Formats: sequence, structure tokens, C-alpha cells
Amino acid sequence: MKGIILAGGTGTRLYPLTFALSKQLLPVYDKPMIYYPLSTLMLGGVRDFLVISTPTDLPLFQKALGDGAELGLRISYAEQPQAAGIADAFRVGAEFVGSDSVSLVLGDNIFHSPELPDVLARSMKDVDGCVLFGHSVADPRPYGVVEKAPDGRVIGIEEKPSKPRSSEIATGLYIYSNDVVEIAHSITPSARGELEITDVNRVYLQQGRARLHSFGAETTWLDAGTYDGLLDATHFVREQQRSGGRIACLEEIALRRGYIDAGSCYSLGKKHKNSGYGQYVMEIASDTRWGRLTYVAQ
Repeated sequence: MKGIILAGGTGTRLYPLTFALSKQLLPVYDKPMIYYPLSTLMLGGVRDFLVISTPTDLPLFQKALGDGAELGLRISYAEQPQAAGIADAFRVGAEFVGSDSVSLVLGDNIFHSPELPDVLARSMKDVDGCVLFGHSVADPRPYGVVEKAPDGRVIGIEEKPSKPRSSEIATGLYIYSNDVVEIAHSITPSARGELEITDVNRVYLQQGRARLHSFGAETTWLDAGTYDGLLDATHFVREQQRSGGRIACLEEIALRRGYIDAGSCYSLGKKHKNSGYGQYVMEIASDTRWGRLTYVAQ
């Protein structure tokens, strides 16, 4: 399973915050926004990533994330010169996807749930078609509204309807079988010249190969691409972390999944020992559950 993080665009909903800095590099409490979608796919077991962004912003993402090797990952990068729609990610990333299935997450979407690792792992296994992830919202009109049958099959997708038939919308998290690349190349751009992800999903709907997993009340989904969304996300992360844990701590996820050992994790935290984030990483690596306390105490 490959993973694509779409972090392009101009961030117009956040102007003037994004005049000089990519939206996905803005801080959400104690870490860059890009950490959150990356951590989401890591929780599902993805280790091979492609970050898609503008030619101007890509060097900044490379500085922030590197090649992923320190975390036991592989992170590569590709340019999207201008906003061309979500589905354009599969054209840009066709060579990266190769013959594999692929997951896609938008760079401003934040997910938090105790069920997330298991849900993603199940959804990424033996993918045939597409898996969408739904969340109920008070006002679904600005989103893609999804209807599903009792067995989870998608039976309707409507983009930004004036009279929604459901309160459930498709979030910015998607899983596809390998033929999504072919489908993305086959669809016609919209009047705005963009490749719409809804058009890709409708192909799977017509084939009877689209499924929807509905996140429940225990799952938090946030769109951090607006002023209020960014502020809400910051407050949410701060409140959750008051209990002592860290949301989207890449080093911790890599350690818990066995991508790196405790010694490597400790060293990564030590690089940032003056920050609360770095201190947390060092504490996690020193936990006796990992059986390496002697090493990190030297």
C-alpha cells in the first residue's frame, strides 16, 4: 500500500496566513499540519509516501520531513505546479503508485480515534475498488454528501448539494485499488479545469465497487483549512495532550510499529530536547516497556 499526501494549492481560505507559507506547514499546536495526515496513514501501516505540493513549497516539505529514513519510512516528492483537483494526484503520482494499491489523504485533514489503526488496516487489506470515510456534520452542503446501503456499499454521491439527502460527508481520506490511476486518466476535467475526486468515486459507484466506512462519535475529524478549523484543531490537540500523550507524534508511531528501535527514537527526541515535543519522544523511548532503558540511559 502506497500513501499520497496532497499538500498543494495556494491556501486561499487562509489568506493572508498563507501568503508566504504553505497551509500544510502552518502549526497545529506543537507540530506542522503535515504531521497529522502523515501520522494517519502511518497508523494504517503505510511506509512508502509521496508528498505532492507546489514547486515553491516542496523544498520546505523536504526540509521538514526529509526522506523518512530516520523513521523507517520512504518519503518522496512530486510537483503539482497549480491546483488541478484532488484526482490529479493519481496522474502526478502514477509512477510512484506503480502496481500497488494506494491511499490518499488531504494535507489539511486531521483524524483522531482509538479505532483508527484497526479500521485503516482492515480497509487497506485486499482493496477492490474504493473505500471512503464518512463523518456526519451539521451542515453537509459545502461537502461531498454520501449515501450508503446497510452493508456499507455507496449508493449515492452528491457534490455540494443545496438539499442534502444525508448528513454524512466524505472526508479527505481515501483508499483505492490500483486501477484508480487508469480511472483518473480517463475522467474529464471540470469546468474549472480540475480533476474532481467525486468523478473518480462515481466510476467505482457505477461498478458497485465503492464502500463507505462511517466514523462514529468517538472519531474526531477536522478540516484545518479555514481560520476556525485551524483554531479548532489547535484547541483540540492541546486539550487531548493535557493527559500526557501526543497526537501525531511520528517518532512514537514509528517506535510502536517497530519501524525504529528505542535507541533511535531517543536520539531523534534528543535533537529537540529543549522542546516539549522532543522531551516527550525521549520519555517514550525510555519507557521500560520497550526493554531498552539501559541503552537510552547511557
